[in-house]
Amino acid sequence: MICPHCAARLAAKERTGQVCAHCAGRFALDPKSDGRGMNDLRIRRIAAAATDDGRLKVTVTQLWYLSRTFSHAYGPLRAYGVPAVVRWLVALPVTALLVLCVVLVDGRWAALSGTAAVAVLGAATFMRRTPARPGGSSISPPEHVFRGLMVGSWRIAYGQLPPGVVDDGPHAPPPREPVVGDPTAVVLCTDHAVAVFLRANGVPARLRTLLVEAEPATAHDALADVPDRLPVVVLHDASALGVLLAPLLRLAHPGRVVVDAGLPVAAVRRRDGAVRRFSAAPVVDAEQLRSVAGLPEEDAAWLAEGFWSPLAAVPPLRLESVVTAAVERALTARPAGPRATDGFLTWPAEAPAPVGDASRTKGTPAG
Repeated sequence: MICPHCAARLAAKERTGQVCAHCAGRFALDPKSDGRGMNDLRIRRIAAAATDDGRLKVTVTQLWYLSRTFSHAYGPLRAYGVPAVVRWLVALPVTALLVLCVVLVDGRWAALSGTAAVAVLGAATFMRRTPARPGGSSISPPEHVFRGLMVGSWRIAYGQLPPGVVDDGPHAPPPREPVVGDPTAVVLCTDHAVAVFLRANGVPARLRTLLVEAEPATAHDALADVPDRLPVVVLHDASALGVLLAPLLRLAHPGRVVVDAGLPVAAVRRRDGAVRRFSAAPVVDAEQLRSVAGLPEEDAAWLAEGFWSPLAAVPPLRLESVVTAAVERALTARPAGPRATDGFLTWPAEAPAPVGDASRTKGTPAG
């Protein structure tokens, strides 16, 4: 690896204890022990690009998604093949009958019976049963590992997180934000990392909006104390519960402007390099997603199977521009619309792909 301090190429024996043998500078990450792609120079480059060279602040979660070297999601598989007990319960009696035929008959029939007995035993021996496999997903490095490296090794080496990166962990204090005296809109955010990102960059104050953070299941209650006159911009993951949130809020508040600025399913389902994840299939079927959220057949089926994609994986520059445009749109919209997912008009072509391998999902092409 290359020393982040003196740019010397370091062999394994020259970087013992995370210290450069040439300049004695301490570094945070070593690809040999921390995983492929985990080195100080690469993380600095990614952080600089994500923060727009210091203009923005990004969260550790956002940096993790941008720094991933591999991601993969796969759906559940049903069991197939014949169980071993069943195979042998059938094969042994059939083989015994065929061997008896070999003893009792002569000539060609004996030979055929012997061949059949061998074939039955061979089939029972070499047939395999593949057990059912639940769906799942993986990202490398895992979130807890990356977060530990940032708040642990990186802080030990440099005294703080990478420039422009803020901690959004469960024990991190929330960033301070100015109080909005007379808000003109509400931003309802279902992703904690994105809410921290917006607060850290003063987006609610700049846009004169209230930022309400809530899970999709509690979003309706979270808006109970918000004046009905304020339009609502909904930020959510590309998930089954997320895509239902704006339509259900429109039904519950027919006189209120609700703008869906969430991550569209098609943007991540079809795009190589997008972060795709899998969780246990939600209690929402494809028909509900089609009828309530107005999703196409393929998008609804993808979500109903359990796939989803996090809003926090959207590049921060794109995320900031989408929120700004959605709030501006909400201030001029009428209560009946807009109905489509109108925040993310297109996925940015410059969105970085993971090193080595793009994310792969059942039913989507590998990158």
